[in-house]
Amino acid sequence: MTKVIIFCDGASKGNPGPGGWGAIVASDSHVEELGGAEKDTTNNRMELMAVLEALRYAASLSPAEIDVYADSSYVIGGSTAWGKGWRRNGWITSTKQPVLNRDIWEPLLDVLDTLPAKVRWHNVGGHVGIGGNERVDEIASESALGNPP
Repeated sequence: MTKVIIFCDGASKGNPGPGGWGAIVASDSHVEELGGAEKDTTNNRMELMAVLEALRYAASLSPAEIDVYADSSYVIGGSTAWGKGWRRNGWITSTKQPVLNRDIWEPLLDVLDTLPAKVRWHNVGGHVGIGGNERVDEIASESALGNPP
């Protein structure tokens, strides 16, 4: 039974502005650091990209369980609660507005739907000394500056 632990974070220098995302995907036998950037983006888009790319990578490891640690209530809320309603309502929010970042939410929710693994979400405080979260913050910030891992 393989368990995977994911830490993920996003950053934007300007919001909107240059942004980056970072993720760590760790299993019993492997640790992978991932990162990427966009020239004009927001912190929420980068938070979403971090978890999307981390889950895609984790899926290749065929885990039975995945623990995702993130400091974004937006990502966790959309992944665990709001996303199903958005789909059901034609990608319209409860306030009758179009869902922001739908182009990332759709593939993220698709990945979550197709994962055979049990996914548990953990909301961690940003910048409170949690090693994995501190590292992905560094990766995201460096990626935003053009220096991905």
